[in-house]
Amino acid sequence: MSRTVGIIGGSGVYSIPGVEILRSERIETPFGDPSADITFGNLHGLDLAFIPRHGAGHIYTPSEVPYAANIYALKSVGVDTLISFNAVGSLREEIEPRHFVVPDQLFDRTKGLRNSSFFGGGVVGHAPFGDPYCHDLRSILVKAAQKAGAVVHDGGTMVVMEGPAFSSRAESEFYRAQGWDIIGMTTLPEAKLAREAGMCYGTLAMSTDYDCWHLSEEDVTVEMVMEVVQDNVAMARKVLSEALLLLLAGDETSCLCNSPMGVMTSPDASPAVKLSQLEVILRR
Repeated sequence: MSRTVGIIGGSGVYSIPGVEILRSERIETPFGDPSADITFGNLHGLDLAFIPRHGAGHIYTPSEVPYAANIYALKSVGVDTLISFNAVGSLREEIEPRHFVVPDQLFDRTKGLRNSSFFGGGVVGHAPFGDPYCHDLRSILVKAAQKAGAVVHDGGTMVVMEGPAFSSRAESEFYRAQGWDIIGMTTLPEAKLAREAGMCYGTLAMSTDYDCWHLSEEDVTVEMVMEVVQDNVAMARKVLSEALLLLLAGDETSCLCNSPMGVMTSPDASPAVKLSQLEVILRR
């Protein structure tokens, strides 16, 4: 099956053995400018599109990332499968720094500052989100991490906070008490927008620290996070390489990520400009 795979995260994961980098292109969207140019590549006939979530040089805070523009731009160039890389804090003793997690659930603790839907402005639509991640893509990411030799945890709930400050100790203990497993700042609204766009979406989360609940460990710092991220980049590249090879080998999917959206507004009542903007998103 022909597919275009999007990869969103830090630019450090781009250097994948066998991937031919073709060009970079700025994509205009009705939702503003994306974080950066999209870099296009190819692996044995598999089309790839990379974008750094925080922009070239890491210039956007988690609240400032233009999530809607990023997803729209990727969708407009044909991306139907999206792999997200995220640095996260661990809320569980067994999820150690440098471990990987492929979560299966999300809990939203952002504060409504981020544009979390392509709808509004005269057109109302609802996307199912009971299972935020593509089951098929999750399985591929877990298998890829195992093949690459990473320590990987299959499943878990990621709580997404606003940031950019890290958690207080009280917040961290609260999240643990809810039974949540990892904490990050950027998977939402990205996952919701990807679902509206009909993309298969999966996250490879890299544990960098124990947040601040673990009293025998140092409180999380930017320096600590960056040190572990740099250590994990080589392994992340290996996992991504294995995942792309698995995607190349597969030709059947059973997921419903690309199912038609539930648009409630009558076409007669919908502004033509808004319908034109949504044409890319609703393309199935």
